[in-house]
Amino acid sequence: MPRLTKLLLASTVAATMMTSFAQANDSQNRFVMVTHGIPSDPFWTVVKNGAEAAAEDVGATIEYRAPSTFDMAKMQQLAQAAIASDPDGLIMSFTDEDALGKVVQEATNNDIPVITINSGGDVAAKYGAMLHIGQSEYEAGKQAADHMQEMGVEKGLCVNHEQGNQGLDQRCNGFIAGFDGKADQLATSHDPVEIRNAIMAYLNQNPDIEGILTLGALAADPMLQAMREQGATEMFTLGTFDLSPGILKSIESGGLDFAIDQQQYLQGYLPVMFLDQYVKNGLLPANDVATGPSFITQENASRVIELSKQGIR
Repeated sequence: MPRLTKLLLASTVAATMMTSFAQANDSQNRFVMVTHGIPSDPFWTVVKNGAEAAAEDVGATIEYRAPSTFDMAKMQQLAQAAIASDPDGLIMSFTDEDALGKVVQEATNNDIPVITINSGGDVAAKYGAMLHIGQSEYEAGKQAADHMQEMGVEKGLCVNHEQGNQGLDQRCNGFIAGFDGKADQLATSHDPVEIRNAIMAYLNQNPDIEGILTLGALAADPMLQAMREQGATEMFTLGTFDLSPGILKSIESGGLDFAIDQQQYLQGYLPVMFLDQYVKNGLLPANDVATGPSFITQENASRVIELSKQGIR
């Protein structure tokens, strides 16, 4: 073959390879996010908002899937269905190691990169998750106890509306440890009426409780309703995890003393961004990413309210 012909052929092959690589990099990645967040929980609406915003920014598609109730078996099924669809990446709230560990391992065995969010950051890596985005729930619970004790509380109550949720259990465990055991845990369901009634019954039987911590808006709202109905808001130090428009208004008005914010918008936004970079360029942060905890009080609530109206906080 003449030398000129060889050069032309080599140039054509190189150009074809470069074009194919560019097309692969420009192709639209498809990611699936599977969480335990039930539709009525405003926390997960913000997570979903973040994921959708990131997908739009990078030109990817995101499919958000969650069970209608807190159901690990159903979440496991949703995750397995996501794996079967062969996405470019999987994002999961790692709520229960026993139920979801083998699912994450299945994804990684099938060369699907996995980033966990919100819960389970202390154990997700051993099943092959590349990265965790969230907060240390146990340490956040301890910080809630420290904050209450600084406000004069000697005995606290942690209201757990999803007992068996690894992250929520860790919050209560940290809270109780922060009080050196001088705190109790009250398990309830998601039902607002049951939460309200359970709290009032517990306080009637345990008059030494001075501070109450709920673990999300689903429990904070009925707790606040119970306090208002009994005229007892000023009698207790009241705190919660996570934000909602109602929680922020209660903090601003002084009905609720504080909320622990983990910036859940970032728990939706960042994994989509990171997976997109990983698939396209092999880039990934070297360590897990902490999005919290931080405290929202009456002093800074108004600044956060404006972001909440935009679906960001």
